[in-house]
Amino acid sequence: MGLLLFSGFNPEKKRDNPFFTEYKTPFQVPPFDKIDTADYMPAFMEGIRQHNAEIDAIVGNPAQPDFANTILAYDKSGKLLTKVSKVFYNLNEAETNKQLQAIARQLSPVMSKHGDDIALNEKLFARIKLVYEKRKAMKLDDQQLRVVEKYFRDFERQGANLSPEKKDKLRKLNEDLSMLALTFGENLLAETNENFKLVITDKKDLEGLPQGVVDGAAETAKEKGITGSWVFTLSKPSMIPFLQYAKNRELREQIYRGYFMRGNNGNKNDNKETISKIVKLRVEKAKLLGFDSYAAYIVDENMAKTPAKVDDFLAKLWTAALPVAKKEVVEMQKIIDREGGKFKLQPWDWWYYAEIIHKEKYSLDENELKPYFSLSNVRDGMFLVANKLYGISFTKRTDLPVFQKDVETYEVKEADGRHLGVLYLDYYPRDGKRGGAWCTDFQASGWENGKKIDPIVSVTCNFTKPTADTPSLLSWDETTTLFHEFGHALHGLFTEGKYTRTAGNVPQDYVEMPSQINENWAGEPKVLKAYAKHYKTGAPIPDDLIAKIQNSALFNQGFETIEYLAASILDMDYHEITDVKDVDVLKFESDAMNKIGLISEIIPRYRTTYFAHIFGGGYAAGYYVYIWAAVLDADAFDAFKSSGDIYNQALAAKFRKYCLAESGDDEGMTQYRKFRGQEPSIDPLLKRRGLK
Repeated sequence: MGLLLFSGFNPEKKRDNPFFTEYKTPFQVPPFDKIDTADYMPAFMEGIRQHNAEIDAIVGNPAQPDFANTILAYDKSGKLLTKVSKVFYNLNEAETNKQLQAIARQLSPVMSKHGDDIALNEKLFARIKLVYEKRKAMKLDDQQLRVVEKYFRDFERQGANLSPEKKDKLRKLNEDLSMLALTFGENLLAETNENFKLVITDKKDLEGLPQGVVDGAAETAKEKGITGSWVFTLSKPSMIPFLQYAKNRELREQIYRGYFMRGNNGNKNDNKETISKIVKLRVEKAKLLGFDSYAAYIVDENMAKTPAKVDDFLAKLWTAALPVAKKEVVEMQKIIDREGGKFKLQPWDWWYYAEIIHKEKYSLDENELKPYFSLSNVRDGMFLVANKLYGISFTKRTDLPVFQKDVETYEVKEADGRHLGVLYLDYYPRDGKRGGAWCTDFQASGWENGKKIDPIVSVTCNFTKPTADTPSLLSWDETTTLFHEFGHALHGLFTEGKYTRTAGNVPQDYVEMPSQINENWAGEPKVLKAYAKHYKTGAPIPDDLIAKIQNSALFNQGFETIEYLAASILDMDYHEITDVKDVDVLKFESDAMNKIGLISEIIPRYRTTYFAHIFGGGYAAGYYVYIWAAVLDADAFDAFKSSGDIYNQALAAKFRKYCLAESGDDEGMTQYRKFRGQEPSIDPLLKRRGLK
């Protein structure tokens, strides 16, 4: 393996590799047009070599350990490795191919070993521990103290106090878990983008579908070289409209079954065995580190502190939401019976009958809304809100290299014209992109030699693509998703702090608050009037449609809350296992859902075999964080509403300072209280969801 990894690496050729020199691009964004696949492995290897040399220099320093020569030196180490990692891992999510996937598999054990070599370095930990023990006498400021304490805690949690034998065991666990997560993700990508497509050749099977959806399916067929057909995929912009409008119930079942059976088809991409191994190894890792369960290990660092507190929180919400979901089932079954359908409502029927209720009860047809939510208008709307709240502006750039032709780039400036950062927006589904929406960065905000490093932030989505005749028209869900991810982007753009370890670094159950609060502005009448304009006529959205959006805010909340909570509870159940044993994942999932009384008409938002948040991403024992953060965001937005001005700039300045810019300066709840002046109340969330 070692020889293979280093093959082709010649230190003499470093200057030819874009990663080895300072980027010569505007704002020093990555030169995507100059980066070749062959550049990654040499850059990773050199990055690891440099990082190791920096660690050796810290460890070998004959001077007594202090903040500058140990903590700060460690905090600022690994720059090249971070530089190449930010590009490679982001592109492997958004624009992957077989070559990148092969490199990722090659890198997985190498990066795992490198991380463990540092985390389990006894001499490095000894120096950090010495600084930690003498920190009170070192005349450190509050932030320096916090960085020292955080790093000491990190090393403890990563096994620094383990015996040599247990450290070796932990290394093996970390390596195996890293590779299993990669396997899970590759399997899911194949199951989503390669192994299923619904090909329709008979026009009758398109009955009920809006023309825009039909045109999109024709474009997809054309892209895939299937002439004279319409193709629907498992990407949500394709699947959800089909479930909402297609009258052919058998085809609705077919596409939804394709979706919820991902990773569970007994083929080479089956994820059941992979997940069973992940669950088992996570229990082993938690036990090794002194915790009863992996959930206890993870939640210990969060605002919730204990799995029991999370379970109690989720149970209270479940009790409030389940009766609402059951009422929604009754409403839908009445429509089925009224129409003479001799069948019981099934999960693949939900979107179709929910859409009928949406029209009947609220006189709201999603297709009435879409013409007012062209992607460009929604983007401009979220920029407008940020400008009104924080004074920042967005200037489109066409001179920055991009990693895919449809990606847009913007320079972000402060109210006084100072450069704040760069924003990348990547909107549409493609075969090399995983599903969902997320925000990441190519460069985090920070400080180097007394100079501020400006952030380069990226938002990635999977929205309805434009057709030959129509721009990308977003559903209401897609509209709020863009506002959501942009909230994460604002957090990244506004983050301040001198130290890598603490700048913007918040508990996992705080992370979603900055994104979720931003969704609130999307549906405010004052905001809608400013950005929701008909893509053909330019006319602003009429008052009656705004009223319908407002009136239907409680629509389908039983379903949405229950499917989310079911997934959150399933996540906690997997990670509260205390026995190191093989798990039959299908039986485990079934037992977990039966235990809480999940009704048969709803399945968890993510079933086990495609639950990427917890088995392929960083949300293990943490999927609950969205609704935990929803308590914070509902309470925070209530402050703006109660002030009588949703653009209250004084409140926005406080929110930016305490909850975004300085969010890592203290514990999450402490920072929130600095903004709000009190503990958050759960009442605004319950009212917003119609659960109270």
